[in-house]
Amino acid sequence: MLRYLTAGESHGKTLLALVDGFPAGVTIDTDPIDVELKRRQGGYGRGGRQRIESDTVDIRTGIWKGVTLGSPIALEVVNRDYKLERLDDLPRPRPGHGDLTGAVKYLGSIRGILERASARETAVRVAAGALAKQLLAAFDMTVFGYVVEVGGEKIEPVDGTLDELRTIRDQSELYGLNLDRDPAIKKMIDDAGKDGDTLGGVVEVRVDGVPFGLGTHAQWDRKLDGRLAQAVMAVQAIKGVEIGLGFEAARRPGSQVHDPIHYDESKKSTSTLGYERPTNNAGGLEAGMTNGQPIVIRAAKKPISTLAKPLASINLETKEPEEASYERSDVCAISAASVIVENVVAFEIAGAVIEKFGGDSLQEMRARYELFLEMARKR
Repeated sequence: MLRYLTAGESHGKTLLALVDGFPAGVTIDTDPIDVELKRRQGGYGRGGRQRIESDTVDIRTGIWKGVTLGSPIALEVVNRDYKLERLDDLPRPRPGHGDLTGAVKYLGSIRGILERASARETAVRVAAGALAKQLLAAFDMTVFGYVVEVGGEKIEPVDGTLDELRTIRDQSELYGLNLDRDPAIKKMIDDAGKDGDTLGGVVEVRVDGVPFGLGTHAQWDRKLDGRLAQAVMAVQAIKGVEIGLGFEAARRPGSQVHDPIHYDESKKSTSTLGYERPTNNAGGLEAGMTNGQPIVIRAAKKPISTLAKPLASINLETKEPEEASYERSDVCAISAASVIVENVVAFEIAGAVIEKFGGDSLQEMRARYELFLEMARKR
């Protein structure tokens, strides 16, 4: 089973991820991981901390001469903005954060909650996902995340190949797929910042090259759509997850929801095994299993909770009404959210690949993968 745990505080010395169950024999390059970490720090509307941090990964264990050993892999991203011991507690909980709930639950300080609850922790989740992508690449699977909505304004993707769309995404300050929409949405973010407000949005992730049969229908906690939803929903500030049509499927009759099944003998050698769908409303998942179509998953991110014009709160000592505390923050971090969601999805897909094809070594996994495709084509 592929899994990981993270450790570290927002302003602590370092952030760590311990990845367990990663197969042996995968050649690892840290440059693509650092690229993802840099993308996570970018995007229009980000705050001052991103000018302080310059995240890079250090792989501490589980690698020999650039190749994984099959043992636990420790990933480290050092905090350059380390100052936890010098920081005071916050006297007033901030609405939308875990400040009040955590302080009551643990009978302790707000500082003790916010430092761990902070989205800064996602840096090592991105590193773990970028590591997992290097396993997926060995099976020709790609994971691609982008922004489709900011503050209620949709960014309709332009037409293009995946490579063309990736180029557009990487040129966009919003990480969207339509450069013509950038100026108006950037102004909207600027206006929100001037008003002391924040904006959220919606991100979408697409996984291509996925074979039939990842996940299972057999038990509720092993269904891949449920596991993906949990991984995405566990990202800070995510309040909704959809796969395929998502909630729109509830608004349509069945004839406009379910994807017809066709067969094309000429495409039998591909990951679809020749089974073609004119639509992909299911988002690549049926009955908790992949169906050979691209996986499509969306996540709704609420606006950042820390406001420059704080909402009403109370002083925890006096219980008197006061404005909420304020700490340095972003106006909009939806671009960063697209990177985070992309990488947590990648990690879950890698876990499902390991479960389906065995996880001791890449060589063994590749052999089982090819055998499965050969047997499935003869079915």
